[in-house]
Amino acid sequence: MSSENRRPIAARQNRLSQRFAHWLAVKKILTPNQISLLSIVFAAIGALCLCLSAYPAALVAAALCVQLRLLCNLFDGMVAVEGGMKTPGGELFNEFPDRVADSLLLVALGYGAGLGWLGWLCALLAALTAYVRIFGGSLGLVQSFRGPMAKQHRMAVLTAACLLGAWEAAAHQSVYTLQVAACLIAVGSAATCWLRSRDIYRELHRRAAIAPQEAAE
Repeated sequence: MSSENRRPIAARQNRLSQRFAHWLAVKKILTPNQISLLSIVFAAIGALCLCLSAYPAALVAAALCVQLRLLCNLFDGMVAVEGGMKTPGGELFNEFPDRVADSLLLVALGYGAGLGWLGWLCALLAALTAYVRIFGGSLGLVQSFRGPMAKQHRMAVLTAACLLGAWEAAAHQSVYTLQVAACLIAVGSAATCWLRSRDIYRELHRRAAIAPQEAAE
């Protein structure tokens, strides 16, 4: 993946992250593609924990799994690019496991919140944000990772909801925090799809306006 179409992640500049990625690349314990697939494993465990939302410990474990999934998403790219272990099929593994992991966690969020349909809606809209981004790339545009509910934002909301939900489950035996989080993710993801689509539309029109001028020159 070209640098301009790579998700901007501040943690890549962290020295500890860089050292760990270098260690993974040198030791060759896992390939970048295997790290990508490992994110699905953590997402599946997190999804199971979310479905057990009546238990505070399960929600804390779900929050941990979400973060482990994100660490996999961080290190697969770092090991591949900075570690010099890119493969021809790397971009496939960079995208597909993300969609599976997102769907597992968001669908489970809906069921954990007692609103299964809302979880499915969150998963659909999350997939659409990625579709719009990649579609823009297919038109020759720089892929947009803007929010307000890009992947890192969705996972931040989910992590916070799990931790607050654990307190709520222990104190009140309710799941309102998870329900609010699911609503935020659904609305935010829909807004993200619209904003990314609008940006693509505007950029296509800008290019169309510039093309005749360049031809005249």
